[in-house]
Amino acid sequence: MTSQEETTDVCCPKFDPIPWDDKTFEMENKKFIKEHVFTLFYMPVNFGAVMKRLYKRFTSAGEKMPDTLCLSDHTSLWNMDIYLPVEKEIPDIENTKLTGKFYSKVFEGPYKDSGKWMKEMEGIMKSKGMTSMKNYVWYTTCPKCAKKYGKNYVAMINQIG
Repeated sequence: MTSQEETTDVCCPKFDPIPWDDKTFEMENKKFIKEHVFTLFYMPVNFGAVMKRLYKRFTSAGEKMPDTLCLSDHTSLWNMDIYLPVEKEIPDIENTKLTGKFYSKVFEGPYKDSGKWMKEMEGIMKSKGMTSMKNYVWYTTCPKCAKKYGKNYVAMINQIG
């Protein structure tokens, strides 16, 4: 039996790693809205506030999320860009599109292992003869939901050339 508290405390859909683990796929002009997150040595500081702001902008435009692919681009020790998928352009926010071929690999464990996974991803790509043009991270669930599900999946998604 599931208690009311157990169901209402989950805000992220359960992630299925199989379709994303060790896969190559293409995106053609996939639409996203983009926002910036302040980080302190790669650790997000205002991630929750940015996601709430993005979600508010998103829903006020009458948008429905086409999928849960929310990409993070760690651009420096002090900044991370967030890409939230949309079906149409949203006014008064940065809209962008991604096109290209991508390779994804799913890892499981604490967020602090992200640096280790990035290095491992480089080795995997090199062994497959792939060159990375851009690296993205998909933190598939928030810490609260990862705890509820008992798994913390993180997908490394690299645009390949």
